[in-house]
Amino acid sequence: MPQPYRVFRIAAVAEAFSWAGLLVGMYLKHIAGTTEMGVFIFGRVHGALFVVYIVAALWTARAERWSLLRTLVGLAASIPPFTSLIFERWVAKRRPASARPEELTPAA
Repeated sequence: MPQPYRVFRIAAVAEAFSWAGLLVGMYLKHIAGTTEMGVFIFGRVHGALFVVYIVAALWTARAERWSLLRTLVGLAASIPPFTSLIFERWVAKRRPASARPEELTPAA
């Protein structure tokens, strides 16, 4: 079974990348006026990854016993572009030292 923080980390990075794709798609649709395909594709991808990020954040919050404030900030970080990535880096620096080495061990 995957570790909750590892899933959260992947979800945060993927959600940030999907924001980038969605922003490019919105530029192509609304500013350049060339195509709607970027919004069509990345809108759906971002929506799915948004839900994955929320679930992963709640799972990690429970597993690592985050405070209510940290959990709420993590959930709110899913809304502005790229904030999920910033929040993940902030959490990574504040994780207990005992939680870090198990993430570095290779899977057998």
